[in-house]
Amino acid sequence: MWLAQSTELRVLLERQCGVLSRQQAVTAGLAPTVMDNQLRSDRWQRLQHGVYATFTGTPSRDAVLWAALLRAGPFAALSHQTAAELQGLTNQGSVPIHVTVPTSRRVEPISGVTVHHSRVLAADARPTASPPRTRVEDTVLDLTQTAASFDDAFGWLCRAVGRRLTTPDRLRVTLDGRSRARWRRELLMGLGDIHAGVRSPLERRYVTKVELAHGLPAAERQARVVIGGQHRYVDNLYEDALLVVELDGRAAHPAEQRWADSHRDNALAGLGMVTLHYNWHDVDARSCFVACEVAGLLALRGTVATLRRCGRTCPAAGGG
Repeated sequence: MWLAQSTELRVLLERQCGVLSRQQAVTAGLAPTVMDNQLRSDRWQRLQHGVYATFTGTPSRDAVLWAALLRAGPFAALSHQTAAELQGLTNQGSVPIHVTVPTSRRVEPISGVTVHHSRVLAADARPTASPPRTRVEDTVLDLTQTAASFDDAFGWLCRAVGRRLTTPDRLRVTLDGRSRARWRRELLMGLGDIHAGVRSPLERRYVTKVELAHGLPAAERQARVVIGGQHRYVDNLYEDALLVVELDGRAAHPAEQRWADSHRDNALAGLGMVTLHYNWHDVDARSCFVACEVAGLLALRGTVATLRRCGRTCPAAGGG
């Protein structure tokens, strides 16, 4: 049998989920006529030009990814949304498949694949990962560079740190190595906010548009409170005033989530804490009114909060 001819082929096929390129097979000593016979007899199937699955039936996701990599050639690595899929940054499979190659290489169009180029791919790739992919930090920063808005870019930073896949410090080091990064200043500021506890674009918008813009004191982010002997986390806690501000970007809450939120708020009330809830529209379009409301409650609960106007039409008026 053709497979018995080469230990190298067996190792390759085991590593590459039964997929190999024509060049790999020839290098390992398999005659082109043997490959052609396997294809003609439908024992093999062509996944990409010059890349074959050495089995019948529907290829697995990993086999399809290997086929894209082998078609892209040496030093290729899965990247962007596809690397994010494998690293747990997203729960969805990416279509198309994203592959990055060194800038020195030119790759012909590949069916179902988007090809990116990188000057630092050798440093980005993780040779121990299978299939090969960019490091988590590089995956995250790649995604920030293709994001439609800074809010979307910041969301990738939050997701990576929130899922404990990396840290703000590691992301900052990787960003320092990219001289042409879009939104560099904003990304650095965003990483500082994440280090301080911000965990979503909405939370960052609350910091910038409500607190900083109106001179409110800074809340403690992702503050831990003890409810019924269990630790819970709240988005923003003004501890001296026992005031909690919760933020939610979802358009609607499932019934079970509404119940959980109400149960938590009731428990916080038992500790003397008042909870305010704001959504994306509140923070984005009504930030001045939110600031006034927060400042008013801070003042009622004994915390000095001297408001300042964020612009000429802002209703904030020098005191809460």
